[in-house]
Amino acid sequence: MELFPWCLYMLLLVIVLPALVLIELHSSRTPRGSVPAIRLPPGPWRLPVIGSLHHLLAMKDPRLVHRALAVLARRWDAPVMYIRLGELHAVVVSSADAAREVIKEHDTNFATRTMTATVKATIGDKLGLVLSPHGAMWRRLRRICTTELLSARRVRSFRSIREDEAAHLARAVAVSIDAPGEHRRLINVTELVSRFVSDTVLRAIMGERFRWRDEFMATLAKAMTRGAEFSAEDLFPSSRLLRAINATVRNSKALNAKLFELVDRAIDQRRERKAGVAAEDAAITDAGDLLDVLLRLQEHDDDVECPLTVPTMKAVILDMFGTGSSTTSTTIQWAMLELMKCPRAMRKVQLEIRQVLGCKSRITEEDLMNLKYLKLVIKETLRLHPATCVLFPKASQESCKILGYDVPKGMLMVMNVWAINRDPKYWENAEVFRPERFEGNAVDFRGADFQFLPFGGGRRMCPGIMLAHANIELALATLLYHFDWQLPPGVVTHDMVDMDEKFGVDVRPKRDVYLCPVLALPPETES
Repeated sequence: MELFPWCLYMLLLVIVLPALVLIELHSSRTPRGSVPAIRLPPGPWRLPVIGSLHHLLAMKDPRLVHRALAVLARRWDAPVMYIRLGELHAVVVSSADAAREVIKEHDTNFATRTMTATVKATIGDKLGLVLSPHGAMWRRLRRICTTELLSARRVRSFRSIREDEAAHLARAVAVSIDAPGEHRRLINVTELVSRFVSDTVLRAIMGERFRWRDEFMATLAKAMTRGAEFSAEDLFPSSRLLRAINATVRNSKALNAKLFELVDRAIDQRRERKAGVAAEDAAITDAGDLLDVLLRLQEHDDDVECPLTVPTMKAVILDMFGTGSSTTSTTIQWAMLELMKCPRAMRKVQLEIRQVLGCKSRITEEDLMNLKYLKLVIKETLRLHPATCVLFPKASQESCKILGYDVPKGMLMVMNVWAINRDPKYWENAEVFRPERFEGNAVDFRGADFQFLPFGGGRRMCPGIMLAHANIELALATLLYHFDWQLPPGVVTHDMVDMDEKFGVDVRPKRDVYLCPVLALPPETES
């Protein structure tokens, strides 16, 4: 949610503000009739026209929206907070108690996600599961994802792909240790983990590695960053001037067109491969490929009311890759950083993995069943660094109340999962990485425990939890089993580990993670 540049902000103050102030003054003199008074939640004081925007701009880093909103909620003692940014009116949910009311009592009311003006103008009718409004089409796409694409049986069928890519990851790290160069032992963990996750997800989607993987990843990263931004046009959608001078939509359309072009290439590559496989082998080779499932559903689609169009199918593919790769890779990186900051936890998890696995050259998912402390490490990482810190805004379809406060129809609801997961009412020393807090604790991340919502909750909860968790667990076990890890040169103490954040659809480390691996147990060599 990148706030618009200062130069544009100043232009707004000089040109647009006076006219809008007059409109504000005029509307304040207009008789209000018999509209009943409403009790809005507390929140920061507002200026005419810009609302509370100045509070965010005054923050140390207003781009870290999850932190800025959490600070405002604490400052005004507002677990449900009303905030106005330009023409946008929103309530921000920052506590487990408020989240419980939203998910348990008002889930249907907040089941439709809203899109910024930029996103609306960019995607047109190319809506997948993530942004489809709540209704018949969304229900059909959700059913396809939960029963056909991301069911427990389907996720298990990708086990060999995950294990193969995990072995490839271990070999890549091992090879980098012996690579020539002045800093031959310092490796880019971000790059290697991102390739592991993207190759795993793409092979699950299309049955093989994508020839344009790097281009796809780079374009998607730009699109996801842009998708989380709010431009001046988004904050003031009624301003024709801002629409005329804003290039955000134009740039976003170019990124979106590039992504769909790359999806076309993936489909073409998939068809080329299928044509090259003997008919008797094709059924075996392609039975579990997600792209094959979608193409088959689309080809034999007889649903007249909610047809699975080609643009929709491509949007679902992008949803699966975008939500299944970036957030998973980010979680693995945060786990490694937290373990580097906490040597005690690092020693404990590595001791468990090596005692349970013994001496093996390749890890299988069956080996992971008894790794109890590793599961706690993952839970604690997801608590401190949820997959999406601020969930996609949703619009209230009808007026309702949250914690006794009125939420009018049409108002946006923003859930700050980052703040909820650190709610001191439920978590002792909430800012501290301590996996042991989950020992003997039945709290889980599947949406039923409202103090722990890394994947959201309710109808719009992420449907790919099982796939994401399987990738995270296997990747971490592989990295921690085969290698010991040291801090980069120049980082003297564990307290100096770089934990700076970069905001986007997922909140990732601001800079790539570089660490020094030391070979402990050699991985298998490539056959």
